[in-house]
Amino acid sequence: MDSCCAQIAVVLGDLVHLPGTGLYNATETSYWSTQEAVLVPGCVVLPQTSTDVADFISTVSRITNCSFAIKTQGHAPAAGAANINGGPTLDLSWLNFTDISADFSTARVGAGSSWSNVYDTLQPYNKTVTGGRNGAVGVGGLTIGGGISYYSPQVGWTCDTVVNFEVVLSSGDIVNANSTSNPDLYRALKGGGNNFGVVTAIDFYTIDAVPLRAGHLFQSQDYAEQILRAFARIASANDYDVHASIVTSFIFNQTTREWTIVSVPIYTLPEMEPEVYKELFAIPNITELTTATIESISTLATEAPYAQKYQAFFTSTYAADGDLLVALFSIANESLGCDSYPADVSISMTFEPLPTIMTRHGEKKNSLGTSPSDGNGVILLISVSWSNSASTLSAERIGRELIYKLDDAACTVDKLRKFRYLNYASPAQDPLKSYGEDNLAMLRNVSRHSDPQGMFQTRVPGGFKLWEDSLAKP
Repeated sequence: MDSCCAQIAVVLGDLVHLPGTGLYNATETSYWSTQEAVLVPGCVVLPQTSTDVADFISTVSRITNCSFAIKTQGHAPAAGAANINGGPTLDLSWLNFTDISADFSTARVGAGSSWSNVYDTLQPYNKTVTGGRNGAVGVGGLTIGGGISYYSPQVGWTCDTVVNFEVVLSSGDIVNANSTSNPDLYRALKGGGNNFGVVTAIDFYTIDAVPLRAGHLFQSQDYAEQILRAFARIASANDYDVHASIVTSFIFNQTTREWTIVSVPIYTLPEMEPEVYKELFAIPNITELTTATIESISTLATEAPYAQKYQAFFTSTYAADGDLLVALFSIANESLGCDSYPADVSISMTFEPLPTIMTRHGEKKNSLGTSPSDGNGVILLISVSWSNSASTLSAERIGRELIYKLDDAACTVDKLRKFRYLNYASPAQDPLKSYGEDNLAMLRNVSRHSDPQGMFQTRVPGGFKLWEDSLAKP
């Protein structure tokens, strides 16, 4: 047994699971990306309460050279984000409760819950929360990275709707962080990642669970420019429709060297043909693949079965400008059309609005640094997936080079934004620095106060750290 795990087992006993056991294997197979699943922790620790987490942290703090990983649902793609080779992985997935308050105004959620479990529990009360669009994603990880929801144009980032965080600090103390108790930590956790402690529970404001308009719109590359301009007009509107939540993805087929365009125009009211999507709906589509329904958030968030693959994300943020988006697509089309890469590699580009009506909710209240003064923006996610480990270098190169080309083009016309969304960022990107100097300084100050020995900078390799060299932390 790994020596660190052996010492933890003395304290936590049956909560520690070793390689080859059923619960250890269940954690290992639960990761979304292959590069996370192939890591081999010395043990998996499955706490059932925040006190169990506190006992784990207190024990680890006394063990020399014991690094560990923190996992909720394991949906971050990068190797080591929520798993580790050797040492313990702290798997919070058993902290999966959802309790609604007596007046139905808030819901207390275990940080290891999936969003699907949260939505299913709240649905009978006709309530929901501003949570993830993919129900398989973990509550804790999404929230401390910011979090984008179908309801974000109405109420802000997911983290903006948090009433309280329950956190285990490196001292082993269990504290609450909210607007009156530990307010600096409260703000830092709204986008600052896993740099301050282990979040074990989160209280969210609830909203009414009104049925939504859902569906997928499949369209041909022949209409790429029209689609991008229609998307840009939605994203750039001064009177942005707060019920509109749309993502538009361009999926490249390297065999045909063509793109399939898939838009998901969600509307958070039960209206089948909302005015905001009128221009997009007028563009010809592949009708036999077009679907539209009115359904609950619980149903909409259900993730279809998927085959585990290697995954990589890259992200950027741009001005919501039609000319720019058309130019970016042209660059991507030329770049990928001329490139040569392994047959098992797939790549897509997904655009989604970042409207000022969303960012105003958290300005100077979260740590993200987004502001209405930036103007309406567009977040881009480049997603690369592949099946064979031999393709890793090629796949990562494709995504990295493409985001560099797109950023250079946007910068040339002064339409590149500084913000990088943490939950979409690659390990080579630095989303925390993109929050701005003042916010980064604030995050570092909170880290010094809440984690004076730097446990979450030096002992937790996963996630984005506050200092480029974590060992150089003051």
